[in-house]
Amino acid sequence: MAKLSIAVLALITHSVVALTGSSSFSGSQLQCTSSNTSNLNMKLYDWKRREADESAINDVDNFEFTLDNIKPAPGSRKRFTRKGRGISAGQGATCGFGMRGQKARAGRPTRPGFEGGQQPLYRRLPKFVGRPTGPGHTKTIYNTIKLSELNGAAEGSTVNFDSLFEAKAITKSKYSVHKIVGGTELTAKGLTVQAHAFTKSAREAIEASGGKCELLKATTGEVIAA
Repeated sequence: MAKLSIAVLALITHSVVALTGSSSFSGSQLQCTSSNTSNLNMKLYDWKRREADESAINDVDNFEFTLDNIKPAPGSRKRFTRKGRGISAGQGATCGFGMRGQKARAGRPTRPGFEGGQQPLYRRLPKFVGRPTGPGHTKTIYNTIKLSELNGAAEGSTVNFDSLFEAKAITKSKYSVHKIVGGTELTAKGLTVQAHAFTKSAREAIEASGGKCELLKATTGEVIAA
């Protein structure tokens, strides 16, 4: 069987030599040239900038960016998706909300903190004594008044938020309760300061300068303690 295969191969070789006139097969050489230049272009969603001449912007050495010529990079901002305008737009018919169901209805589907019926996180976490988190247990936020803002008051006068605001020593506040805080130097002498709270350093500074601290009631504003 091997001798027969060798004979057939020799016959084929002899036929090829007779047809070509040469014992070596010379085929056409294929030259494959690879180009290093890439034709990849970024897709511009903004059609106005596809054909725009931005050669001046690309000249970094001679171009100065200002507020009137700065613009986002090409392709960085995409046009918003128009929903409900047919299936060819990609978000037609159900607008990406699926086929009915609670999450496809108008409005918020569930309340904040709802986890589908399982025990929610705010009920799984332990509650610590002294740190209430429910309604009515909010932190009191004061409008802070620095000691240095009291220096413009006359010696021996009574100072509160209203008097300081009229003297333009402080600005208006969105909080109705006020607190005197330290951290700055007090040069005024003998002041009677009225506020809803005092820090320890502020109280010591006022009393050291011959003054007096009076606490005010948060609801009515009357003096409750000196």
